[in-house]
Amino acid sequence: MYEIFEHTADLGLRARAVTLRELCEESALGLMEIITGDLAQLRTVDALRFIVQGRDPALLLLDWLAELLHVFATRRMLFARFEVDVSDVPNGLSALAHGEPYDPARHVLAHEVKAITYHDLEVRQSCGGWDATMVVDI
Repeated sequence: MYEIFEHTADLGLRARAVTLRELCEESALGLMEIITGDLAQLRTVDALRFIVQGRDPALLLLDWLAELLHVFATRRMLFARFEVDVSDVPNGLSALAHGEPYDPARHVLAHEVKAITYHDLEVRQSCGGWDATMVVDI
């Protein structure tokens, strides 16, 4: 599960999940909701594979979300479903993101996300699973 919260002039994103894989999926959904405002407007007609390197869970999550943001900025792809595997790549993750190209006639965008920031970035593992907090620069 994820939640979006106000943070000064930016937006914050908190995610909670049982596994690191699920945390990456939930955080990606949160990012896409920040961009679109409503994931229900997205279809999952295309898929794109991602491979992200990294060992530290916080930096891996940040790099994963930055990759999604980069693909939106350069290829105008929006995603509504994610299949993440953190064991498939040594020292990183692989993911399949399902979505479609941005269509201004069909999609309403809520925020222009400039970056996923290091500010207040935290990923913790506890006995109940994984928690993440980050700030998104809008």
